[in-house]
Amino acid sequence: MNTGVFVCLVQENSPAANAGLRFGDQILQIDNEDMAGKSVNKVHALFKNKPVGTVLELAVRDRPFERTVTLVRDSTGHIGFQFRKGKIVNIVKDSSAARNGLLTEHALLELNGKNVIGMKDKEITKVIESIPGTSLTVTVMPGFLYEHMVKEMASSLFGKMDHADPDF
Repeated sequence: MNTGVFVCLVQENSPAANAGLRFGDQILQIDNEDMAGKSVNKVHALFKNKPVGTVLELAVRDRPFERTVTLVRDSTGHIGFQFRKGKIVNIVKDSSAARNGLLTEHALLELNGKNVIGMKDKEITKVIESIPGTSLTVTVMPGFLYEHMVKEMASSLFGKMDHADPDF
C-alpha cells in the first residue's frame, strides 16, 4: 500500500471522472511507466507536466481493496447497519447486512454506484432513502486503508469530489 499509487480524488466533470476513474483505483502505469515505488510528488509531476489536451495512457487496477455487498431492506425499510462519519459502526443482528457479511470499521464508498465519499451522514442518509426498491448495493473499504489514503488530503477537497449519479 505504501508503495502503490492510489486515486484519492476524482473531481466532478474532470477527464478522470469522464474516463471512469474512482477513489481507490490503483494506478499501475502512466504512459507505460511503472508507478510502483514512485512518490506522490513524482506522480503528480507526471500529470502536471503534460500539456493540456494531452492523452495519457493509464493501466489501472479497479479498486483492489473494495468490497460490494447487496442488501435487502427489512419490512420497516431498514438495511441493517449504522454509520458515523461515513464509517460503519454497528451491524444489526439478523439483518441483511449481518447475513451478507458487511463489517464494522469499513468506510462507505458507494451506494448503488453513487459515490458518497466525503458526504456528511445526513447526505448519505438521503442517498439511502432515495434509492428505490427493496435492495441496494453497498461498496466499502476497510477503514484503516481509507484513512491511510485520505490522510494527506485537505478536507476542502472532498467538496470537489465527483458525486454525480451513476449512469445505469
